[in-house]
Formats: sequence, structure tokens, C-alpha cells
Amino acid sequence: MAYTQTLGGERFSFADLRSLLAKASPRRSGDELAGVAAANARERVAAQLALAELPLKRFLSEAVVPYEADEVTRLIVDTHDAAAFAPIAHLTVGGLRDALLAGTVDPAQTASGLTPEMAAAVTKLCRVQDLLLIAQRCEVVTRFRSTLGGRGRLATRLQPNHPTDDETGIAASLLDGLLMGAGDAVIGINPATDNLPQVMRLLQLLDAVIARHEIPTQSCVLTHVTTTIEAIRRGAPVDLVFQSIAGTEGANIGFGITLALLQEAREAALSLQRGGRQLMYFETGQGSALSSGSHHGCDQQTLECRAYGVARHFDPLLVNSVVGFIGPEYLFDGKQILRAGLEDHCAGKLLGLPMGVDVCFTNHAEADVDDLDSLLTLLCTAGCHYIMGVPGSDDIMLGYQSTSFHDALAMRRLLGLRPAPEFEAWLQRVGIFDGPLALADGVPERFAALLEASP
Repeated sequence: MAYTQTLGGERFSFADLRSLLAKASPRRSGDELAGVAAANARERVAAQLALAELPLKRFLSEAVVPYEADEVTRLIVDTHDAAAFAPIAHLTVGGLRDALLAGTVDPAQTASGLTPEMAAAVTKLCRVQDLLLIAQRCEVVTRFRSTLGGRGRLATRLQPNHPTDDETGIAASLLDGLLMGAGDAVIGINPATDNLPQVMRLLQLLDAVIARHEIPTQSCVLTHVTTTIEAIRRGAPVDLVFQSIAGTEGANIGFGITLALLQEAREAALSLQRGGRQLMYFETGQGSALSSGSHHGCDQQTLECRAYGVARHFDPLLVNSVVGFIGPEYLFDGKQILRAGLEDHCAGKLLGLPMGVDVCFTNHAEADVDDLDSLLTLLCTAGCHYIMGVPGSDDIMLGYQSTSFHDALAMRRLLGLRPAPEFEAWLQRVGIFDGPLALADGVPERFAALLEASP
């Protein structure tokens, strides 16, 4: 169905819903690369005006990626919660945005009734402060050994990567992070290779540290899901199953996955009975479908939200957008990275997901640490579930810039945020924290005694 909008006497036409969503997106280098972006600011504003007047019901009758050709579309359509949608079914996209800002719609009640495309559409109409206010009103709590997402909490993924998977180097980074209060979301290692024996050694290392010191957190080695399934089959101590996901069937095939494979992995991890039912960890990023040539003429943000539709189906413990990782071909500079990170966070929470963000950029992007500080501060005011904790903020294995243990401490102190409750209690019990937000000097005696007692 075609859509039209008149702006200042000029008439703009949009061929279908897919085109309308793409033209309404804030400027993005990846959308320009794909040839789907608005030609200029006037066309973008016209598309946003037309999108604001669009009834939400339209998204239930017009797919941006054909139902017959894409299993992600089929998942979104076939699992739509009509009862949760009913209270907002009379609204337009702009009306939903206004209701969310006014607080007359409860995001917790409507999350399963929103399709990913609806969430994308709402965020396209938001300015930065709107994205913060709406996201702040969405509380999503998940649990494994720690409880994540409660109000007034900010968790971290402790990311002790090493370019050769050296266990001594990993242990040093791990200790550094724990001593600065990091690791309550997950202790997660990106392995240098997908080598199964090495992945199993890393899993055993993390499991031993967590068990020995009774740390209320969970571990993950961020290997391909097929490697994790085989590790489970061989008896490895797997807490969380990781996988990068995207918003189209073709892009997921590029990652080597299908929905059936993700379900198989979830069932395998559930069989271990290590910490509850929320045990999936998904990473996403605007541009992944375009990079694999599987975008179907859609814009990056809409497809990113469709990836959240995949994540939602598997009831994850953690989801995060690795917002600046894919590169400047998709998000050119700090301004685009900042806007995308806030959109991702807000849309994910609207869909009921426990959203974290890897506040990051690659070294060839037009961005710097000031841009990261700005995005980090805005996300934390909006209730971001968790951020990354990388030693010195420089991931020497993946070769990109992210956030550090110090950054999490700064945000907790600046905004009065606290770690996950079980982890906070552990930090105080072993002497790492001296009070709710006070970090002990050096290696506290009680924790040092635990280290010395370790084999």
C-alpha cells in the first residue's frame, strides 16, 4: 500500500510500509549505503509525519519482509499477543508515542502486543529526551544467579578477553574487574577461536572461579551456538548460551543459525539445571542484515528491532546492542552511534527485553571517548540494564573501544545506581565494597584471604 504526505506544498510518496519506515529514520550511513534513506531532511520529515498518523493495526496486515519468505516474519506474526495489543489497538504510531510519554500506557502490559516494527516506528518519532523518558518507564527484570534490571541498578558484563586466550591474562583481567565491582550481569569471554577444547577450558576456568568464591553471577563463553551445544553434550559447565542474531532469516543464516537451532540450544542448556529458565544471551547491532546482503530493502533500525523479536521469543537473561562495533559503513560517527544506541535501548525495552548496550566504536569510525561518555551517561539515566566492563576500555582481542570498569563506577556514583542486589551483598561480604557505593582501597583483606586459599 502506498502512502503520501504533503509538506509545504510539496507532495511526497512512499511505495509501501517498508519504504515509509526507512525514509522516516534519522540519517544513517548504512541506510544511505543500502539506497533506502530519505533523499533529504524534507523527505524525512514528511515520512515522519505520515508515520505518526499511521494506525498501529496497519502493521498487522502489511509485512516489511514477506511472510512466505522469512521465518522471522512468521515468528512475529504467529506469536503476536492480540490480548496485550487490545488496549492500544485504537492508537496511531504518534498516539502511542504520546501515550507512552504521558504515562497512560503501561509498557509492561503492552510489550508482547507490540510488534518489532511498531517499536521501531515509535522510536523514529522520538527526540533524544523522549527515548530516555520512555525507556526509563520500562522495567524488565530477569534472573539467573543474580537479579538484573531492577530500578536503581546498573550491572556490568566483566569482559576479560585475551588475544591468545591465555588463562593467566584472563585471570588478571577478571580479578581487576571484580575488585572494581564489575561482573554482576555476566563474566563473559569472547574466545580468540571457536576451538571446542579451548572453549571448554575457558568454561571450566570461569566455573571454578565462580564456585570457589561463591560469586552470585553467571558465566558465558561467547562462542557459536553449535559449539556451545557440543560443549554441553560433553559435560561442560555452561550457564548462558550466547549467539549473535539478526532481523531476517537470511541474515541469521549468515550467522549460521535458524530459530530451530536456537531452540535446540536453549533446551540443551535447560537440561543442565544450573540457574533457572532465563539463560540465553543475545547480541545484535544495526547493520548486520545489510552487511550480509539480507536486508530486503529495509532500514537498519527496523531490522534491528526484528532481531529483538527473535530474542523475545527465547526469554533471554541478557540482550545487548553492540552499537558501534560493525563500523562506520553503518553508523558513521559519534552522533549516529549515540542516536542508534538510544533507539536500540528504548525499542528493546518496549518489547519487554532486558536491554544492555555495548557503548563502543571501532578505531576507524569518526568517534572518540567523549562520544562514548555522552551515550553512556544518557543510557544510564534511561535505566540501561548493563554495560560492558573492559580493562582500560580497550579490548585488545576484538580491537575496539568500549567502556571500562571505571566507567561503571563513575555512573553508579554519579546517578546513585547500585549493582545487582545479590552481587552487591557479595561485594560487601568479601570487603570489595565498603558501604553501598564505596570502593575499598587496594585488595581487601577478606578477599585477599580467599585468593590466597585458592589452589
